[in-house]
Parts: sequence; structure tokens; C-alpha cells
Amino acid sequence: MNIGIVCYPTYGGSGVLATELGKALADKGHMVHFITYQQPVRLNAFHANIFYHEVQVPTYPLFDFPPYESALSSTMVDVILNQKLDLLHVHYAIPHASTAYLAKQIAATHGKRVPFITTLHGTDITLVGKDKTYEPVVTFSINESDAITAVSNNLREETYKSFPITKDIEVIYNFVDTQRFRRRDMPQFRKAIAPNGEKILLHVSNFRKVKRVPDVVNAFKKVRDVMPAKLLLVGDGPDRPSIECMCRSLNLCDDVRFVGKQEQLEDVMSIADLFLLPSDYESFGLAALEAMASHVPVLSSNAGGLPEINIDGETGFTSNVGDVDAMAKHAIEVLSNPALLEHLREGAYKQAQRFHIDNIIPEYEKLYERVVQGVKPVMA
Repeated sequence: MNIGIVCYPTYGGSGVLATELGKALADKGHMVHFITYQQPVRLNAFHANIFYHEVQVPTYPLFDFPPYESALSSTMVDVILNQKLDLLHVHYAIPHASTAYLAKQIAATHGKRVPFITTLHGTDITLVGKDKTYEPVVTFSINESDAITAVSNNLREETYKSFPITKDIEVIYNFVDTQRFRRRDMPQFRKAIAPNGEKILLHVSNFRKVKRVPDVVNAFKKVRDVMPAKLLLVGDGPDRPSIECMCRSLNLCDDVRFVGKQEQLEDVMSIADLFLLPSDYESFGLAALEAMASHVPVLSSNAGGLPEINIDGETGFTSNVGDVDAMAKHAIEVLSNPALLEHLREGAYKQAQRFHIDNIIPEYEKLYERVVQGVKPVMA
């Protein structure tokens, strides 16, 4: 099958999922065409079945804002017609669903039928999509999709609450390559971070307000006041400067390390003892799942789709958004009890196996076959 994948090429969950999906499909013999404005960060090796089509956006003095959507639609049409795509799979509704709809209509004038699937990932629905500036277009383009998927049951329900969607939204969970994220013995790396055998806590995010990184730091301080510990902060974003200032004011600089964006995240996961994710909202929590595949228990909020993957008392613990005391209490309890830590490690790994890439990819393949055959989705 010839499949076009449209996504954001950055470190966010939607781009990571889309890229890993495309790579897995290519491994199974499909021809995969990525269409975006720069090469996706996880598309870092040659594959004979993978093609990358860069969206070029001309700049003119007439425009205050370059018309990316028009350039994206035109590039989609070019790839559809010249690469004979069977379907488009767009990730993140804004603006990809509306541009896919336009490309589909243009392709039809050339005698080419190409259906498109929209996968909803989170903030395209719960934050940006609710803005009245975008809502009519988001609603229309989702309803015009030939199929709609969401990465969790929570996101599916949030979409129905927020938009007048008239079609069925199917839940196909995010996935993880448990072979890639298997825990490795890396004593030298661990010693470099924790030279005196300190416990290592880990947080990975885009350092935006919704991630509540200050809660991570405050919870870590409570842990460090009780036992020797180190905190690894992976990623970058708008809140990083303020978090660095916060660590200085709390006298934590010797025990907190900012390591920036990391492509080899599996190496970092392999040395962590706990993963912290106190977000205001997560539609799924892909980074948490990758930690679990690495035998790392997760301490998270109970917001959004997180309870669907982080099972309280089995894979880690959940607490209410903003309850730093509870998160710190759980961390101290786990790190002070080797038997509990081992129980949670095994539970986290077992849970991650449910979301193994080999279990999820066939669900997408069945959906693709159905859509290409023209079987229309109906409201459940």
C-alpha cells in the first residue's frame, strides 16, 4: 500500500507516534511518504520504503504570515498524483485535517480518489481546537475524514464533548517498541549521573505549562530532603529558563541535570528509578509508556488518559493534579522499599507489553484496508 503520512516533525508525541508508525509500516512492506516542513526527528536512518517530501513555503512581502496550509495542500496533491497514494493519514487535526480535505477535493478533479484518516492526539482537541477561531474548521474537517482515530478512550470522549462530531471515533492506542526501550545495564552512565549510588528520578517533556515541571522539581526536593537523589530533566521548551532559576533558588543545582532533547531516550530510561509526569492533561502519555517499557515505574497525575496506562499500585502511582505532597510521598515509599520497587518495575514492563508495536500496527493496517475499500464509518 502507498501511504502518505502528514505530521509535525518535532519531539512532540504526535510526531513521534506518526514517525514510528511510518517506520513500522515500511518494515512490513508498505511504501510510506512523509509530508512535512522538515525531516521528522526520529526519521534518522535510510529505509528503502520510506520517502520524505519537504513542504516548501515561499515568502512574499505581501504576506505577514507565510501560507503554510496552502503549500502543504499543494504538496499533498503533488505526492498523491505522482506517487499514486492509496490514502493519507494525518496526525494532529490542526491544520492537517483541513489541508487533507482540500487536497482530497483537488485530487478528485484529476480523477484520483484518495481517502484520509485523521488521528487526534490531544491538544489539537483539548486546547487549540476549542478556540473559537479554529473550532468550525476543526469540526468540519474531522467530520469529513474518511475515518477518525484517537489515542485513548479519554480523548475520544473529550472530542465528543467538545465538538459536534457525527462519525465514530475509533480508539487505537499509542504504542512502544519494547525491544528498543528494553532496560540495558549501563553502570558507567549511571555512575556519571549518580556517582554515590543516588536514586535517579526522570522527567521528559516539552517544558510547557501543561506539563507542570515546577511540580516535578518541588516533589524531587521533598525526596532529596529524605534520601540522596538526582533528577534528570530531558527536553526543552518555554518553561526551561524559569525552571533553571527555580532550581537555583532551591539550592538544587548540584542534584538536577538539564540534558536537553535526546534522540537516544532509551539510554536515559535505562538508568532511571522513577519517572515523574504530573501533567494537567495527557491524552495518553507516550513518554510514560516508554519509561514503563524500560522497567521504570511511573508517578503521574490522574488526568486525561494517564490512568488508562499507569495503573495505580501496579505500574506506579497516580495522584491528583497539583498534589506534590502525594507524589513525593509515593516516590519516597517506592525508593525506600526494594520489594515494592521491583513489583512496580515488573508491573510497568508487563503493562507496556500490551501496547507493543506488533499489537497495534495490525489495527492501523485493518483500518487502512477498510478505508481504501470505501467502507464508510458510522456513528457508534
